[in-house]
Amino acid sequence: MQTENNLYKQIPQVDKLMQHELITNCEVYRHEIVEAVRDVLTDLREGLKMGKVDKIPCDDDIAKKAVDLTGKRAREQKSIRRVINGTGVILHSNLGRASLSKAAAKEAIEAVSSYCTLEYDVEKGKRGNRANGIEKYLQNLTGCESSLIVNNNAAAVLLILSAIASDGNVIVSRGELVEIGGGFRVPDIISQCGCELREVGTTNKTRIADYKAAINKKTRAILKVHTSNFKVVGFTESVSINELATLGKSLNIPVIEDIGSGALVDVQKYGLHDEPIVKESLKNGADIVSFSGDKLLGGLQCGIILGQKKYIEAMKKHPLYRAFRVDKMTIAVIEATFRVYADLSLAEREIPVLSMLSISEDALRLRAEKLKIEIEKNGDTVEILKTKSVAGGGAVPGLELKSYAIVLKNTVSAEKLDKKLREQSVPIIGRIENDRLLLDVRTIFEDDFEYVANAVANVSG
Repeated sequence: MQTENNLYKQIPQVDKLMQHELITNCEVYRHEIVEAVRDVLTDLREGLKMGKVDKIPCDDDIAKKAVDLTGKRAREQKSIRRVINGTGVILHSNLGRASLSKAAAKEAIEAVSSYCTLEYDVEKGKRGNRANGIEKYLQNLTGCESSLIVNNNAAAVLLILSAIASDGNVIVSRGELVEIGGGFRVPDIISQCGCELREVGTTNKTRIADYKAAINKKTRAILKVHTSNFKVVGFTESVSINELATLGKSLNIPVIEDIGSGALVDVQKYGLHDEPIVKESLKNGADIVSFSGDKLLGGLQCGIILGQKKYIEAMKKHPLYRAFRVDKMTIAVIEATFRVYADLSLAEREIPVLSMLSISEDALRLRAEKLKIEIEKNGDTVEILKTKSVAGGGAVPGLELKSYAIVLKNTVSAEKLDKKLREQSVPIIGRIENDRLLLDVRTIFEDDFEYVANAVANVSG
């Protein structure tokens, strides 16, 4: 048996290991791999000291351990990491809401990895206008007169009211004074814009007469807010955008509709029956419409404003627009997303949100069977369970979509199994029901099935 001193002498130097082929070829920063090499060697020395090591691994094994450690640390230290969504929540706010189409992701990479025509007109050889291309797509898709893109829908409402209603009052139904994520409330936004809020009606019933009675010389706008994150049922009554538009036009008062999720297509065929459709809101007379870009639309986070050109121009001239405008990556992604919408059948295949909403129950069952087969190749046992998915992201509260999930059978509790899957190099996020861990196949991409199967095998026991 070798003496402890001989073993210490066999430990390679850091400089020598840094020349190893595995390390020179790994795609990590030098300072990160150096730190990992030193830590691996320190662990070896500590092992010798404690009597836990009786043989020094070869350089290949040490180098591989350092590379693996570097990769593990890089994944864990990133604040934003890729995950696999097995929750069945399509627009999961904590998991980044909508996933981009491959075409949109490609455009994002191209836009940010080189110079681009953000504000340059190639044909004229001089400064151009950002988002002109987006406006053309939106005009074709929605029939809008003009448009504007800002960094989220809350910013869109703030800019709209600041530009056209400051120093006046804004009329809103009490039943529509919603609070969105993070504690942001419609009344606070209105106040921040320098406007006075005039509440009309009651929580459950508002009539057109309530709006008429509230209008005075200081009224600058009527605001209708889609209650996308809650639902009032029973003894209720509300005023349609068509009725409000008729009232607004008779008194030359702009009518604004915040429709929230931003459905560009009729989503009723997917089972979503209470979501306003962008085109219909404009057709029914709304002067200005705003919505999110990362919900039912299927793009990046942004706020999209459509409406009459005179109002959009006023917003473009407002100082807040400079603070709220979006960057080149967002413009590239949203434009690529709109381009696909010209062909709905293509959009349902390529835009993940629409694909997940439109997939049939039979197709989901076949997908579950495919994942089950993949998992059972590794000797694990799972079962298929009928379950319910949800749209999420504040869209259609209370609506459930029929789906299928894989139920993992394991000797440990669902909580421990859930924790183990979250600790994988690409975390797998499921949901626990009745002390069983479910992986809903509606929100898992088929390209990830093999990884999921291998991860399940890693945590089985």
